[in-house]
Amino acid sequence: MKFTRILIAMMALLMLTLSFSTTGKADNVQKKDPTEIPNHVLNISKENTYPNSNKDQIVLEPSELVKELTEESDIVIQNPELIRILNESSLKPSPLAIGYRGMIFMGHWPLEYTSEETNINWQYKKVNSNQVSNAGGESAKQMNYEQQEERYVKGGLTAEIENPKDIKLMMLQQAQKNTKLPLSFQTVIGKGTNKENEYGVPLNKAGILTAYAPAVNEKGTITFGEVYVELKGSKKRIVIKNVTKQGIGAWIPIQDHLSFTFNVQ
Repeated sequence: MKFTRILIAMMALLMLTLSFSTTGKADNVQKKDPTEIPNHVLNISKENTYPNSNKDQIVLEPSELVKELTEESDIVIQNPELIRILNESSLKPSPLAIGYRGMIFMGHWPLEYTSEETNINWQYKKVNSNQVSNAGGESAKQMNYEQQEERYVKGGLTAEIENPKDIKLMMLQQAQKNTKLPLSFQTVIGKGTNKENEYGVPLNKAGILTAYAPAVNEKGTITFGEVYVELKGSKKRIVIKNVTKQGIGAWIPIQDHLSFTFNVQ
């Protein structure tokens, strides 16, 4: 009887040890980054016969005055176009302007984009297909990717919204931070672009190599507001009124990257 109790206790201890061991291994498993580039997606920036521009990726820095004004605002101001206008404005109230008051209306603006979800469709748009038949051949054939026609890949907002140009730029900049990928609302794959990676076509089979342009799907919320610059004596500040929010999404292509699928029939 005593031996049986000891045996049961040892089995319980062994099961408990295994349970902790399994839990520890599960905790150590790292989740795969959804923005990590998979093996079937290749960079074609060196091979692309069309030189894509990265002008959309330029970030405008606010001046010291604008930085001071925006930091004191209750609402974050990210809009590059509004920052540009404020940079070009001359706001220098006189130190002797005792009792002076003024309120300058700058307009109704999209002020901030808050990202809520960032996903990637690695097969956003089909851009090319290469086929090789090995019917009646004597050995396996090799094939590789070659772009047959120049293809334009465009993204865009998923809904109509006020000031779409400003919103697209804010969403682009946030998506770049989230993914660390070269993004643009338009990318081009030039005719004749090719890659040396080889794919084997067995005897009496046909190989089909299909290329897709990938794109980021960005979703979030835009904050709108009426922007005023208040001048009070020698002091100045930005005042935001009538704040509203609206959900928005966008498709943003990844520049100079292609996703490949290879099928044998």
